[in-house]
Amino acid sequence: MNRRAREATAVGIAGAALGSGAGAIVGLSFPAAIIAGANGAISGWRGIYNWATSKGRLAFFLDSTWALTTTLGSLISHAIAAARRSPIEADLSERQNRHVYGTGFIPRKGFAVTIGNVVSGAGDTTQESRRRLVEDHEEVHVWQARILGPLFPLAYGGWMIVATPAAVMSWLRTRGQSDRSLRAAIDHHAYWKNPFERQAYVRARRANAVARD
Repeated sequence: MNRRAREATAVGIAGAALGSGAGAIVGLSFPAAIIAGANGAISGWRGIYNWATSKGRLAFFLDSTWALTTTLGSLISHAIAAARRSPIEADLSERQNRHVYGTGFIPRKGFAVTIGNVVSGAGDTTQESRRRLVEDHEEVHVWQARILGPLFPLAYGGWMIVATPAAVMSWLRTRGQSDRSLRAAIDHHAYWKNPFERQAYVRARRANAVARD
């Protein structure tokens, strides 16, 4: 308990300092400090960041600065998970540079969703397939959000906005030639062809191929 409290305090203070500096660039020092400080306190309490590696330190730095927009989304995911009383999946979270919930925010049944550094809807992680989903697919989204920062939700959402009417027009042109429903057509273009999803699925397929070998 003391270790958790010490890490939560230290990481919360460090996160707030980094967030304040990053937010000052756009005149939002105080709200940025609150977001980064809250992320630091929660993540420190749970021992999320792997301080022994450069990857872990980079994850904390990005979450507290460049990726603050998606870190704010992470805090909302935490709130939903708390409201649903979803326990944290500790073995997939501690020193893994991410938070993983079995349930929490699940906009689509059967699918996990990643917002910032929080993975929700992991499901029954005693099943190898669900663990691989987190480690090989959702992990890609965690780092996409960190690397692209505020551009990530714009790019991901922008693809869906553009792809949806394109899917509708394509479905109208070919509806007599295919049994695919309008919903399936939109899903195909907006989700399955989304370049961010394609990157994650390619990574997962490669990881599964290596595991089989």
